[in-house]
Amino acid sequence: MNIYDLVRMFIALVFSAIFVLWFINRFFKKKFTFSAKLISRVAIFGSISAILYIIPYLKFSVPFFPAFLEIHFDEVPALIAGFAYGPLCGFLVILLKTIIKLPFSSTLLVGELTDLLYGTIFVVIASFVYKKKHSIKGALLGILIATVAQLVVSSFFTTFVILDFYIFMMGFPKQAILSMSQAANKNVTDLTWSFLLFIALPFNAFKDVIIGAATFLLYKQSHKLIDKIAEKVSNE
Repeated sequence: MNIYDLVRMFIALVFSAIFVLWFINRFFKKKFTFSAKLISRVAIFGSISAILYIIPYLKFSVPFFPAFLEIHFDEVPALIAGFAYGPLCGFLVILLKTIIKLPFSSTLLVGELTDLLYGTIFVVIASFVYKKKHSIKGALLGILIATVAQLVVSSFFTTFVILDFYIFMMGFPKQAILSMSQAANKNVTDLTWSFLLFIALPFNAFKDVIIGAATFLLYKQSHKLIDKIAEKVSNE
């Protein structure tokens, strides 16, 4: 890895950290009341999200993509929480899930911090739009806008930052990743633009569609049930 790759990774990570800090400041600059009910909701949804994130049997790879890219449903509870109780609750679920997962990391925290960034973009944008337009159309519009935003960030960030950072941190050969990608899709000729077009972009689009569909199927029933549980917990 040359000096250009290291500088590029450093700049991207700095900008990512600035974005996360700006986001936290944006949502916490006003006074929020962390009631027992809110804490209960975050704890319940965050625990479910962490279970979906940690247990290997609840993840799966797709034949048309490399095996190191897996579909997991941990964003579904966060998105349901965001739709039901607002963007802040959705973000806190994503944050709690990430904190719980960190001790079990097998990627030196690279995967977890990346998922934190991508999940925050997807969940917060979708739930923010839904909060402004509280209807089925609003939910669909929110997921659509969030998908586009997350696709742009995740596709470029994964291709031009995370791959190199993962190789640098884990010492994994770049040729091995390229071979796995080419085995999944013959159109991949390098780990830059062809990887972005034929692996990163379609994979993230496929994942977001599945997450959005699962959220729609579970939203009405699940958040009402969790609300009843949170009500009992907060009253005890």
